[in-house]
Amino acid sequence: MGSMGRKHEGRAQYRFKPWNVGRWVLWGLFAAVLVVAPMIWASGFALTMLSQMGIAIIACLAYNILLGQGGMLSFGHAVYTGLGSFLAIHTLNMVAKGTLWLPVSMVPLAGALGGLFFAALLGYVTTKKAGTPFAMITLGIGELVWSMSLMIPEFFGGEGGISGNRVVGEPFFGITFGPQIQVYYLIAIYCFICTALMFALTRTPLGRMLNAVRDNPERVEFVGYSTQRVRYIAFMVSGFFSGIAGGLAAVNFELVTAEVVGAGRSGAYLLFVFLGGAMFFIGPIIGAILMVVALVLLSELTQAWLLYLGLVFVFMVMYAPGGISSLIMMNLRVAAFGKLRPLLASYLALAGTAATILIGAGAMLEMVYHLRLIEAMGPELRYMGATLNAQSFDSWFGAGFVLLVGIALFELSRRQFAQQWGQTQEEIEREIKRREAAI
Repeated sequence: MGSMGRKHEGRAQYRFKPWNVGRWVLWGLFAAVLVVAPMIWASGFALTMLSQMGIAIIACLAYNILLGQGGMLSFGHAVYTGLGSFLAIHTLNMVAKGTLWLPVSMVPLAGALGGLFFAALLGYVTTKKAGTPFAMITLGIGELVWSMSLMIPEFFGGEGGISGNRVVGEPFFGITFGPQIQVYYLIAIYCFICTALMFALTRTPLGRMLNAVRDNPERVEFVGYSTQRVRYIAFMVSGFFSGIAGGLAAVNFELVTAEVVGAGRSGAYLLFVFLGGAMFFIGPIIGAILMVVALVLLSELTQAWLLYLGLVFVFMVMYAPGGISSLIMMNLRVAAFGKLRPLLASYLALAGTAATILIGAGAMLEMVYHLRLIEAMGPELRYMGATLNAQSFDSWFGAGFVLLVGIALFELSRRQFAQQWGQTQEEIEREIKRREAAI
């Protein structure tokens, strides 16, 4: 009996682990969107926006390695995308002169190595601290690099920046990277690979330990890990992928200026990653798309776009601090329990009243900007198909009335929705307990 027991204990045990079909479907859809998008939006302007979205996705996901996964608030992350851009454009110029042989498709990797190098150099000091000191150090380094961009014109090109030409060398199967569509697909390939690698990082021991450093650094130190080392490695990984984004931007625009290392670019990464949702992997992707839409489209529609963006940010902090992705995940949970349909009417009421507030507030803001900045063009302006007179009492009264009515209705809708949402969550909790009791 003893030998039989030992033989049974030593027998190999096989466990079947099914494939995560849902994950394969999502990644397949992501790849399909990257391939099909330029076929649907084929204009030059659309291709330019899609290319910038691909670059922004890599940059925001790289930044979220610090913010969302590691809890490190950086105010100077544009340093690593920007320096990656400068190294990539210099590499491209060396290829054009014939002093270096490198396919144009590999130039973004020069930016990646540059981002990794500077992240290793500056990150060793930066990650010595955490929390607020870390944020202040990154802010200081960001301002230091930006000031150096004006002091060292040999590398940064001064106020004019460094320009290049991506159409160099012999065509490879007809690919010259002259047409924007070819550059887009290069960006799409890098975007898919980098996104997959950064997602894989979240499933590695390093990714799990980075989450632990974010949530409970004292516990991590207690079990024998160095929180500074974990932060430092994550910082270098983030710098590597940020450099890829910078290198792709250099190839895409063929021009790199000091703006790419400025505080404005770093602030944009922080703002839109927060709006998208830093605690979910899809959040920075949503934020990157919003960033391109805001910087390219919204800035063309109105001069007050930064003010609108600030108001949206305040609204999200007040009512959805987890970002857009957190709202999506919460509603997916509600839908999984079949409770989403009763909430649709409340969502429509919230959307309608919020749109009413936006219309009223937007009319007042546009009239203020018209009076202050475009007064020479006369008092009249066009707003959402209507003609407003910035010097007329009727226009101001109408806009104010719409705004106040929208605020009142929104507050009523919000209270009703909050009550309905609370009841829905209680029903879900009771259903979960019932299922657990049945098991």
